[in-house]
Amino acid sequence: MIGLRPSASAFRQAYSGCTGRVRVPVSASGPASGRFLAARVQVSAPFSTVSLAYDLHEPAKPVADKQTSPIIFMHGLFGSKKNNRTISKVLARDLRRHVYAVDLRNHGDSPHDHRHDYPAMAADVADFIRQHGLKEPTLIGHSMPAHSNHPPKTRGAKTAMALALHEPDLVANLIAVDNAPVDARLGSDFGWYIQGMKKIDEAGVTRQAEADEILAPYESSVAIRQFLLGNLHRPSAASKTQQFRVPLPILARALDHLGDFPFKSPAEVRFAKPALFVRGTQSKYVPDEVIPLIGQFFPMFELVDVDAGHWVISEKPEAFREAVIRFLEPKE
Repeated sequence: MIGLRPSASAFRQAYSGCTGRVRVPVSASGPASGRFLAARVQVSAPFSTVSLAYDLHEPAKPVADKQTSPIIFMHGLFGSKKNNRTISKVLARDLRRHVYAVDLRNHGDSPHDHRHDYPAMAADVADFIRQHGLKEPTLIGHSMPAHSNHPPKTRGAKTAMALALHEPDLVANLIAVDNAPVDARLGSDFGWYIQGMKKIDEAGVTRQAEADEILAPYESSVAIRQFLLGNLHRPSAASKTQQFRVPLPILARALDHLGDFPFKSPAEVRFAKPALFVRGTQSKYVPDEVIPLIGQFFPMFELVDVDAGHWVISEKPEAFREAVIRFLEPKE
């Protein structure tokens, strides 16, 4: 393995009993040598992992059992396993591999927890791999769509990259969709969305059309509003009102630090296994100037450009499918 990585205890110690900006001491050796620098967290005790909900997409004629070389698909903020259902089924069919589409913590059917950051999400996925006995999985991560003027704030891709760098022995390879291992300047869109979503919860809506009317002043894009409203549900069979299944207060507190990437020094932590970065050429989230940094963190990376915006998978599903298949098919 190239470079050093922080231990699981270092991840926990970095946040234990801290409020505000945390800087982990960096040395040439020792548990904090991966330069894990966190941004604005609010926790009072070491974090624990949660058991992730998932959908398993099984191929008709698998090349191996469901534990061997599966794909783990991760969504971003306000997403869920259902967002990746179609492409997961396609990849399961074409690659004849099992695909696990997971709900990350505080999303979908997975448990809620007061902590929501990349180390915690990566640790959840690592535990998922161990709990299910998965061998040499492929990680695929993408973010939720964001307003065209601002970058997305939380990314399945950053969770995947953080896990690959922290525990490379657990992972066979990585696919990051329109994202890079860098800190991002955050816009205000998601805080604005949460305000609108809180208004919906307070209104006690019974129909999605009512919720959409409340959310419209907060977001003009119908597609993004539909995406956000996909988180509405009826808490019980007897309930007439709809509420958001995501814990809005927890996610609101997490927004300040979800733009940061937890690893800062590629000289000290690398993922020396194959990695594919799929970039939308009409998107601004993987500019040419960050490509050298990608190569430092992921020295065996490949870059594929797709003529699309940030919504690479939904805009150009066939181009994305072809890129993934070329990357994952056995090389002669």
